[in-house]
Amino acid sequence: MRNTNNTYKTQGGDNLVINVKENVPLLEYLINNVSESRSKLKATLQGRGIAVNGRMVTQFDYQLKAGDKITISRHKKQNQFKSRYVKIVYEDRWLIVVEKNIGILSMAAGHSSLNVKSVLDDYFLKSRQKCRAHVVHRLDRDTSGLMVYAKDIDTEQILEHNWHQIVYDRRYVAVVSGEMEQENGTIANWLKDNKAYITYSSPTDNGGKYAVTHFHVLNRTTEHSLVEYKLETGRKNQIRVHSADMGHPVCGDVKYGNGDDPLHRLCLHAYMLCFTHPVTGEPMEFSTPIPTIFRSLF
Repeated sequence: MRNTNNTYKTQGGDNLVINVKENVPLLEYLINNVSESRSKLKATLQGRGIAVNGRMVTQFDYQLKAGDKITISRHKKQNQFKSRYVKIVYEDRWLIVVEKNIGILSMAAGHSSLNVKSVLDDYFLKSRQKCRAHVVHRLDRDTSGLMVYAKDIDTEQILEHNWHQIVYDRRYVAVVSGEMEQENGTIANWLKDNKAYITYSSPTDNGGKYAVTHFHVLNRTTEHSLVEYKLETGRKNQIRVHSADMGHPVCGDVKYGNGDDPLHRLCLHAYMLCFTHPVTGEPMEFSTPIPTIFRSLF
């Protein structure tokens, strides 16, 4: 392994960790310091197998700074995993981060329901890992985006019981109906389910759970707005209800929407998930691009 820049390297489980000592573009640095071909390194970048300071990076020209830490995933199992509904973004011995497609549940809700947990359990079995996927949080069937699952019960318990302390940034992007008037803002109220399992809001305490959502408009037309939502709380259907409360429901939402369905899907995507690793204490920051189909409207 070449080490032309006096870079200190350590082997962390199945991952190669490199401590950066100079300011240089990422791919150039990797070529000079890792004994793998340029094409293999580019493939690893494109496959989301490289993180800088815990955050996945795919840009070849990402500018490194002295003191940065590069982590290169050595999980060959990831490349063998194929699913139209689930993409592995990151994996270590304690947890796995995935990007879920629309049309699949987070966990089983019936004997034959398609769900991410069973897909991951099958992957663990085939890759001879002695673990199971433990559900920590959920996304609706028709919401796409980032999720984390624990690989053992101890990690699951840490995540579940300390979720609001561990997760420090969680953002969604949505296409909503109509032109949003405000550029930024916050909506807060109490959310509670009725007997038909429809979540409704109240400006005063209705015995439900207090919910806070921050929003920022990224783009708009007279027909639709592209909005980033940052959750301060994570309640059931929170973004969908709060969007409807503002008079701009999420497009394609058959439950809380107004019939506006330009893309023939629920236009809600969990695109950022940042948390402190429950075991190592490292910051873990993941983001996915805003879906191209969302941008097509703008």
